[in-house]
Amino acid sequence: MNIVYSCISVFIIAFLAVYSFTPFVIRYALRTNFVDNPNARKIHKTAIPLLGGVSVFSGFFFLTIYIIFTKLHTFSWPILGYLAGAIIITVVGVIDDKRGMKPITKSLGQLAACMAFIYANDLTTMLGPVYITLPILILWMVGLMNALNFLDNMDGIITGMSGILALGFYAFSFISKTPGMILEAEFISLLSLAFAGSVFGFLPYNFNPAKIFLGDAGSMFIGYFLSTMGILTGNLAVASKGDKLYFLLPVLLLSYAIFDISLVSFTRKRDGRRISQGGKDHSTHRIGTAMGSAKITAIFVYLINIIIVLITIIVFKMESPQLLILSTVLFAVIFLFLGRKLDQIPIIVPENQKKNKK
Repeated sequence: MNIVYSCISVFIIAFLAVYSFTPFVIRYALRTNFVDNPNARKIHKTAIPLLGGVSVFSGFFFLTIYIIFTKLHTFSWPILGYLAGAIIITVVGVIDDKRGMKPITKSLGQLAACMAFIYANDLTTMLGPVYITLPILILWMVGLMNALNFLDNMDGIITGMSGILALGFYAFSFISKTPGMILEAEFISLLSLAFAGSVFGFLPYNFNPAKIFLGDAGSMFIGYFLSTMGILTGNLAVASKGDKLYFLLPVLLLSYAIFDISLVSFTRKRDGRRISQGGKDHSTHRIGTAMGSAKITAIFVYLINIIIVLITIIVFKMESPQLLILSTVLFAVIFLFLGRKLDQIPIIVPENQKKNKK
């Protein structure tokens, strides 16, 4: 089967599977009281089902199995390790959603997911010696899992955003395919389309007003997917262009998520608040205050990420490392300017986040 038709079929089946399955998940979550109750730092006013991550992961997982059994991609240790990491992080998230989890326990779960992916895909020397590569890859993956967990604070934001970024990863794998990297490119293509179909199938239920939330299981799984695809795409881009500067490509592509967690971390630290404590002070909250609509905020964030994806593709196609460096610096300057403007927008600080509170 032609790989393009294979990818289209994977996307459509994933979309329809999750779109059809999610209503059953909603009913099950309500029946078992697996819900997110409102509090001072949250926007919703009523209890909302909290198993959206299971719905998205299930679509992605079964489509990946479909890919293997229909021989669209051969079974391998890399794909087994990828799925093992995804399962670990989703299970950790479900337990955290239901019972809560100590930060150290959650961190160990994230580390286990990282190691399953890194070792199965033989990436321990990707950036140099293992003692350099491992810390950088783990920091990248854990950082993005937590960044997406933080950013999951308004209806539909990271669901739609991650689907757009997944299509971006598909585009990169498609245009950077070389005779020696066909299997690697098809691996990224098929997984990206399975993921994109799954999150877009979930989006109608998660868009404002949301009928179901992703929960930690969903947001951390999305962070796992984006961070791993960033690593694999960076590796593919470097192999395609023969220049290690192209490891900057995923940094550019995922720059909005990096910007949001940087903004939150900086402002909370500056104001004497705990970085790990939730609150209504993310870029999305500030944009929502300025625009006065959760729907418009989501669409605005989608547009930002569409622009980022398109610019990154253009930079890649231009085959200029200098342009890549310039674009990365330019994006950093733009986000610094945006951050300063958003910092001027009033925010709501819950009692447990106020300065001098223990």
